[in-house]
Amino acid sequence: MAVTTARFGSRTCCPGVKRDLSTSFALSASLRSKVEFELYSTFNDERSFGKRRTLKVSCEKRASAIVEKDASLSELAVGNAAQLSVVMKFGGSSVASSERMKEIAGLILSFPEERPVIVLSAMGKTTNNLLLAGEKAVCCGVSKVSELREFLHVQELHLKTVDELGLDKSVISGEFIDSTSDFQMAVTEIAITQLVCFLIQLEQLLKGIAIMKELTPRTRDYLVSFGECMSTRIFAAYLNKMGIKARQYDAFDIGFITTDDFTNADILEATYPAVAKRLHGDWAIDPSIPIVTGFLGKGWKSGAVTTLGRGGSDLTATTIGKALGLREIQVWKDVDGVLTCDPNICPNAKPVPHLTFEEAAELAYFGAQVLHPQSMRPAREGDIPVRVKNSYNSQAPGTVITKARDMSKAVLTSIVLKSNVTMLDIVSTQMLGQYGFLAKVFSIFEDLEISVDCVATSEVSISLTLDPSKLWSRELIQQELDHVIEELEKIAVVHLLQHRSIISLIGNVQRSSLVLEKAFNVLRKNGINVQMISQGASKVNISLVVHDNEAKQCTEALHLAFFENGFLSQVEEADSCPNGSSSVN
Repeated sequence: MAVTTARFGSRTCCPGVKRDLSTSFALSASLRSKVEFELYSTFNDERSFGKRRTLKVSCEKRASAIVEKDASLSELAVGNAAQLSVVMKFGGSSVASSERMKEIAGLILSFPEERPVIVLSAMGKTTNNLLLAGEKAVCCGVSKVSELREFLHVQELHLKTVDELGLDKSVISGEFIDSTSDFQMAVTEIAITQLVCFLIQLEQLLKGIAIMKELTPRTRDYLVSFGECMSTRIFAAYLNKMGIKARQYDAFDIGFITTDDFTNADILEATYPAVAKRLHGDWAIDPSIPIVTGFLGKGWKSGAVTTLGRGGSDLTATTIGKALGLREIQVWKDVDGVLTCDPNICPNAKPVPHLTFEEAAELAYFGAQVLHPQSMRPAREGDIPVRVKNSYNSQAPGTVITKARDMSKAVLTSIVLKSNVTMLDIVSTQMLGQYGFLAKVFSIFEDLEISVDCVATSEVSISLTLDPSKLWSRELIQQELDHVIEELEKIAVVHLLQHRSIISLIGNVQRSSLVLEKAFNVLRKNGINVQMISQGASKVNISLVVHDNEAKQCTEALHLAFFENGFLSQVEEADSCPNGSSSVN
């Protein structure tokens, strides 16, 4: 039998390799040997940067038919292709299983008027499992890597998903199936073969970590990148199996250029023209739905895979939206848009229909899990609306985020709780009438790479709350806090207050007096003392610091007072009375 070899981009596969996923999800020894022998040598250029993609098919019986068909499609596309219109980003819960992938595919097809770019996160809890597997590999020993529960879960989830989507059945024999187009069949075969290679490479990487007995930030980024690389290949293969032309892209291969700040890299300006050139160019030649990995980039100095921080797929989506100048950016989550509060705290939280970019950024930074803190910047700069919708409830209107909105009737938009915050009181008479003292304080935080959330100052003291700047996935450890205090005590008296929470009231600062009056009335009735308050430069946020054990009660009481007891209706009624006779309690 002749072995069919397909090359798409810089990726090579041999569909003649047999696969049997029906009896076991584990990679068999024979499968390993075949894949490693036939594919691994050609897989080294899997992540090459910026290479033009080609489709080269050599087969004794079908080569000419495939090439002719692909050429005719390309010629048709050059003259008739409409431009890409929207970005649709789906998080991990939206692609957590084969059933969810089928639902997302159906959701995408329910908007036939759109020409979307799809951005995907890793499947379900894959990123967490990869990180845990890496941490365990440091101390488990090479021989135990293949038995790590987290690694086995990742392997089983992806192979099971391939099986349940029916993708394996068409490639087990290594022959083309007449009922499926040759182009889409070739893409599907490549995706499945690449998935097996990724799982082999993942195991080898974990063994390397076990040998070195360390997990550096650079290796951590490379490790977690496997999640997005696998999920996008599976989903693109499924769309092609359904007869919908789709093309998978790794973000670091299409121009996502970042700083070399591993685990929390920043996107550089060179990204925008590079991404536009690649995606617009490929679409013009051969229109296929782009399926892009979220969360990932490529360090401009190191050339290594970087990540954009937890939740960075949102930033990938808004960056693509700005680069391509698209009409809208859609972020599909597992809630009905941005809510008035965390539904786990306040079950009666309601969707917020409209937000400004400034409000959304404040919500994200101070704890709302709906959006990535940095994701609003590209959309704001490109003046592209962001729509947050629910992939479990596509009929819900969601939340539209724009540069400006009518604030005439707005009072409070949302309440956000950020728990387990560390607070410092810094007292020094050196501040009185002196310059440079604040610079000394903040230079200490800069040196230790710790960012500050909120600040309040007086003539002789500073109160502030701390956040681990670069490491979104962990909390400040006591060793770091001891170091901060040691350095600060050289210039001031320092009081450390742990187990605090920030309650942020996001709304119309022009109504700040009304908001504060109502908020402190609620807090007084509940016997809660505010330990710090910060309003400052933000025009939409008032932050209150309370003790952790009072935070949930406080948040519930505030939400009840502002959103569930008719307060906003009373404000509107008062505003509508020309003589101001109506009062708000």
